[in-house]
Amino acid sequence: MLLYRPVNQAELDLIIQNNWQAFPPRLLGQPIFYPVLNEAYAEQITREWNVPTYGIGHVLRFEVADTFLANYEVQKVGLDHHLEYWIPSEDLAAFNAHIIGRIELMSTFRNE
Repeated sequence: MLLYRPVNQAELDLIIQNNWQAFPPRLLGQPIFYPVLNEAYAEQITREWNVPTYGIGHVLRFEVADTFLANYEVQKVGLDHHLEYWIPSEDLAAFNAHIIGRIELMSTFRNE
């Protein structure tokens, strides 16, 4: 399944250090990793949260094995297109192991 992830520059830098193949561990106080199911929702999060907070935000795209995602339910967190998976932080290493190919940078947004 293709998934998307809004990230700030610090998280993108860590992904680059991991050769575009894995997401970094969650920070203390971040109990879930939430990849989203569509690019429009990832862009909305980036524009409304990352850019105002960090001055820049990025949208990433990546593929994860359907067999792994079958262990989790899609969560609807607002409008009909606000769909995401909630991956517990302790499952992130397993999630990363099921990424197919590389994580791709789709778009970058900045404060104007």
